[in-house]
Amino acid sequence: MSIATTIIRITERAALIKSFEIMKELRTDLTLESYLELYEVMEQEGYELYALYNDREIQALAGVAIKTNFYNKKHLWVYDLVTSSASRSSGYGKELMLFLSDYASENNCVYIALESGLQRLDAHRFYEGKFAFEKFCYSFRKSL
Repeated sequence: MSIATTIIRITERAALIKSFEIMKELRTDLTLESYLELYEVMEQEGYELYALYNDREIQALAGVAIKTNFYNKKHLWVYDLVTSSASRSSGYGKELMLFLSDYASENNCVYIALESGLQRLDAHRFYEGKFAFEKFCYSFRKSL
């Protein structure tokens, strides 16, 4: 991995638009229009989007929010974590997770929590193997 990597919170529209190319690899149902509309609402609800840059190009993204509830107490919720398909296995996901761990600790979070689709076995190995995440529940939803 190049020493030129930096992690920056995306706050400008141009960077947000550029980030869509990577985010759509994870969230395949999004269009640029729906991405921008949802982001605006999510940001008002505390969502922050971080980009890992290498040589001025976004290589990976992490979308997070600090939340509090009865079962996770104060925690960092990871909504999105994706590395560009061309850059997978380059250590960028690990670098982002280490950044998020520091960020959560600095903000007095008790946990980092996330959901991962049942079919994402490689992601599960990443979370469990490299970062000692524990599976502790199922998540359910119902279409309305």
